[in-house]
Amino acid sequence: MLNGRWDVVRLVVFAVSVTAKFIEPSGPRSSLLSMADAPTRLPCYYQAESHEKVVQVTWSKLLKNGTKDHIITVHFVDGHTAFGQYSNRVKMESKDPMDNSALLIPITRQSDEGVYTCHIATYPLGNFERKITLTVWKLPLSSVYPEVMVEGQSFRLAAACRAAGHPRPRLTWDTDLTGRVDEREGDEGSASTYFLLHPLRSMNGKRLDCLVWHPGLEQPMRLKNTLEVHYPPDASITSKFDDLYVGLQDLELTCVGGGNPAADNITWTWSGGDLPEGVTASGGRLKFGRGLYLNDSGVYQCVAVNAVGVSKTEFLLTVAAKSRGILISAENLYLIVFGSLAGAAVMVLIMILLLVNRHHRRKNKRLEQELNEKTIEINSFSRQASLRRLNSVSSDPRSEAEDYGMLRVDSRIKNSQISMQERPIYKGSQSTLGGRWGHADVVDVDELGRPVVWGNGRESLRVADLDAERRRRVESYVKSSNMSLDSGLPSSLVPLKVQPDNSIGARNPKQELVGGGDSPSEGDWVLPAPPPPEGPDDSNSVYQLSEALTNHFYYSNGLLRPLPHSKAILLQPQSQVI
Repeated sequence: MLNGRWDVVRLVVFAVSVTAKFIEPSGPRSSLLSMADAPTRLPCYYQAESHEKVVQVTWSKLLKNGTKDHIITVHFVDGHTAFGQYSNRVKMESKDPMDNSALLIPITRQSDEGVYTCHIATYPLGNFERKITLTVWKLPLSSVYPEVMVEGQSFRLAAACRAAGHPRPRLTWDTDLTGRVDEREGDEGSASTYFLLHPLRSMNGKRLDCLVWHPGLEQPMRLKNTLEVHYPPDASITSKFDDLYVGLQDLELTCVGGGNPAADNITWTWSGGDLPEGVTASGGRLKFGRGLYLNDSGVYQCVAVNAVGVSKTEFLLTVAAKSRGILISAENLYLIVFGSLAGAAVMVLIMILLLVNRHHRRKNKRLEQELNEKTIEINSFSRQASLRRLNSVSSDPRSEAEDYGMLRVDSRIKNSQISMQERPIYKGSQSTLGGRWGHADVVDVDELGRPVVWGNGRESLRVADLDAERRRRVESYVKSSNMSLDSGLPSSLVPLKVQPDNSIGARNPKQELVGGGDSPSEGDWVLPAPPPPEGPDDSNSVYQLSEALTNHFYYSNGLLRPLPHSKAILLQPQSQVI
């Protein structure tokens, strides 16, 4: 019992050690793929230990019924022996089968597919095996079978594609045509596919390729094919001349039959009977070997025939006495020349107009820009001048000379008042508008309207006479609304003459002028009337003069202006007092 157990242990250890000594194949079972009609190598390489020896190698194949079919046996003394159908189909790869026991099949068949066993007999360790499953692929044998179709036929088969291989191939169609595909499978790895459609003339020559797909191929196998559709001819006649006239040479009519297959028979006929003399027909060509005659006119008919049908076409030949093309060409030549010249002239004129218009637009734009600059400059100057005039000149539309005269008179009157107020010791002087503006017999005054103080006997003038003369002048001034025309005042200082007014009540001295005029505004002020004098006669004279100025003038923008009257009459200034 104990010995039996030790035997089992020895067998396990022996099997492990033996398994490790097989170099190829490495495992007890392996698979191998091969192609039909190609060489196949079945590996079997056992490396013996130093104390053992390989005495025999045997290859066998497992059949479908479970039995073994011996292929070849090699003995280290008796040599090798092949059995049955394998005697001329297999051989050992190495010259020393005891060292390398691989088996070669030079030409593999589809029937070689199966399970092969490599059996190694050694001494003293015993027997060892390796099993190899061989799969044999057969590349597909394929072909496409096109069908000739005729236009007008019913829905039918256009082409068939068949292929056989191992494993079974897959078939597809590569085409732009619209149709129906039927697929079928046969025995021993065969497959078929069919393409059906309704034939039309436009389908002729279209691609209809069959693609064969198989695992043994890197890319599908393409079986090229084109669809062929037969249809009857469609004849037509052409000529290289459009102008047919008497004497035209080398006229030739060409009949194109068309159709598929091409028309194999083309005939010509003439409506006048047989073809005219000098006219020959050769296939699709009708040639006139002479110049055209008037009687060559007529209907020429071409008849094209192929295996499918017949087609007829006609050509009306009309021969003119003269060529229209020559006359028309001459007339067209003149028209073309004159038209070209006129067109060129119009184009030049248009270009000139465009250039002139462009020049004027640029010039106008430049002038407009300069005008804008000048306008801005003038407006700037005008604003500056207006600011200066607002500070010095009245807005009255009278002349500059008149304004200047008003300033002078205003200055003289003011100075005269100041003189009379500040110098009461000159009781003989007169504050009046005399001198250059008064009469010649009046007491002399200076350029400011003040009486001239004379020395010596002049101090003896009577004060009473001076006061009387002063009162007379002031009363005369007050009674008159306007100054005398002989006063020599500028027009801007001459008060308007007041017309008699029958209305009751006092007249408003600030009433607006008839026909428009200047009137005091809020910014203007009227000379205030001084209080009644309480002093001597000189103060009384000053009061009367100030009251007169207040009633007839107002002060505006540094100027003394006359108050407007409703019935005032403007008097033009005189250049010289007479």
